[in-house]
Amino acid sequence: MKNRITKLLIISVLLSSVLCTSGCTGNDRSSKASSKAPSSVSSSSVSVVSEEEESSGFTDYGTRVYPESWNDNGIFSAYYQKAYDIVQNMTLEEKAGQIILARCPALDGAAWAKEFHLGGYVLFGRDFDDYTRNEITANNRAYIDSQKIPMIIAVDEEGGDVSRLSYNPELTDHKFRSPRELFEIGGIQAIIDEASEKNKLMKSLNINTNLAPVCDISMSEEDFMYSRSLGQAPDITSDFVRQYTSVSQSEGISVALKHFPGYGNNADTHTGIAIDERTYETFVQNDFKPFKAGIDEGAHMVLVSHNIVKCMDEDYPASLSSKVHDILRNELGFTGIIITDDLEMDAINKYITDYSPNVAAVLAGNDMLCVSDYEEAYNDMITAVQNAKIDPDVLDHAATRVIAWKYAKGLITE
Repeated sequence: MKNRITKLLIISVLLSSVLCTSGCTGNDRSSKASSKAPSSVSSSSVSVVSEEEESSGFTDYGTRVYPESWNDNGIFSAYYQKAYDIVQNMTLEEKAGQIILARCPALDGAAWAKEFHLGGYVLFGRDFDDYTRNEITANNRAYIDSQKIPMIIAVDEEGGDVSRLSYNPELTDHKFRSPRELFEIGGIQAIIDEASEKNKLMKSLNINTNLAPVCDISMSEEDFMYSRSLGQAPDITSDFVRQYTSVSQSEGISVALKHFPGYGNNADTHTGIAIDERTYETFVQNDFKPFKAGIDEGAHMVLVSHNIVKCMDEDYPASLSSKVHDILRNELGFTGIIITDDLEMDAINKYITDYSPNVAAVLAGNDMLCVSDYEEAYNDMITAVQNAKIDPDVLDHAATRVIAWKYAKGLITE
């Protein structure tokens, strides 16, 4: 065995010395998807495996012990060692792709997912409109099965203004209502009843993650987030978030608490930078409470906004701020997946940093990047590791947590 491994390592070194790597084109596949099958991407990390190892899906070079400094006794910690074993046998390209939650391209989604080793897709209205139920289900299954590590298939299904499933009358005979509207009709129980209906529908379509609930507290009709929020005081909102998290995850749908650290009355970050002037005490007494309720209930994800929250970090949007991420980890005790809001929003595009937003997001402490241009994100991370802007251990840690989550969800079973 020792001689075989030695030979494989020698072959790997020789191949690495003669291969010339090439970058991707930079096109946004989400809006310019090609109808042809993608060509294979050259790798800067060449993996030489035997036929037996290739057929098993993962190369086995022996178990390496999960770093003790990473052990947070978190909600996925039972799977950290298994996930770490997989990550140690992955190429740099595979790790970079694994922490991307990409907007699903219009064409050839399974092929693109395989080429870029994507960790997951998020579906929008176009991914439901004009498709039959069977086609949607089959498409999602093809995405999940497109590579060795099954994909996260997510959707923004808040209800009300943000209801992707309601685009298709074959999926439901009524539009899913917002939590605010349901609360006015029948309190929190009405929200939970409809959440359970949506969960069953999502499961039947091979969707396993919902980028909801909205935990933001908004009491004024002038607020951008007003129609999407529950519109109630912190304690009632916290109870809603706790129950929503419990029912969704017990029914197999991971939730993403959003938009940390709390949107408040700030402007729309889809169209520009929002600067939050509120005091830290305001967040402690109000905005943090619903997030803490969901975290204590075991929420799998927290989605971070692009607001610049001056009392936490005057220089960086929350999604790119290590200070905000430290608060989420160390003060609120969150051990799950931290994900950015969409990094294509204008609040990020107009923001100038020493790094690309994708690299800055990884350095801030995000485990996954929500992006439309996944090719750019993929290349940015690979280049940053190669140029020593991102420590390889940082990427390893994020990929390990994502894969541990997939173990916890039952997507990986071996």
